[in-house]
Order: sequence, then C-alpha cells, then structure tokens
Amino acid sequence: MAKQPESDSFMDMFSRFGRDLKVPNVDVEVILAHHRKNLEALEKSARAGAAGATSLLSRQREMLQDTLREITDIAQSYRAPGNPQELMAKQTEFARKSFEAALKNAGEVAELVKKSGTESVDILRTRIKEAMEEIRAGYEKK
Repeated sequence: MAKQPESDSFMDMFSRFGRDLKVPNVDVEVILAHHRKNLEALEKSARAGAAGATSLLSRQREMLQDTLREITDIAQSYRAPGNPQELMAKQTEFARKSFEAALKNAGEVAELVKKSGTESVDILRTRIKEAMEEIRAGYEKK
C-alpha cells in the first residue's frame, strides 16, 4: 500500500475527499474557494491585530523613554530652594506636567488600540458580507 505524502494541506485533503466521494451536485472547488477566502480573511485580520499590538508596544516604549528622560532632566536641574513655597511650587509644577503627560499618553494608547481593533473587525466584517453575497448568488443560480 503506497503511503500518501504527509505534506498535504487540510485543503488538499478536503478536496481529495470531496472528489473521492463523487457526491452529485456538490462543487468541491467552490466550497474550497469559499473557505480559502475565510481563512485568508482571518489571517489578514490576525496580521492587522499583530501589527497594531507591535505599534502599541513600540509607542509605549517611546513614551516610557520620554518620561524617564524628563524625570532625569528634572532631577538634574533640581536644586532645593531655600523657602518652602518655592519647593511646593516646583513639586506642583512637576505633578501637573506628569499628569498632563499621562493623560496625553493614555489618549494616544486608546486611539492606537481602537484603530487596531477596528481594522481587524472591518476585515472580518467585509468577508462576512462577501460570504453572504456568495451564498445568495448560489441560491439564485438554483
């Protein structure tokens, strides 16, 4: 008994199975094409999500580096003032700048996450619409 090569893809095995069954009125190639498009859309969506995650991590790293640089600059330029009002004013200014930077960064991160998620969902939504149109067209032929 001859052994089949183990490198057959799932699609090749499914195609061969469909041809071997010789079921009437079933176009295996159409089914395969439909599922191939589904898998391609899933892959494209996953790639978009991964690219978004990579972009997000990269931007977060940049934000952290900027923050550390600012803290270093402040620490190096810091000289304890003689009076408590000046000390309190410097600490207040530092807290205000830190809070504003945190808000800005959080907004930017939220926007990156939203963009990445929207792109992934849009890819899948488009494929679902195409699949529904393919199904409608198949029924209209019959």
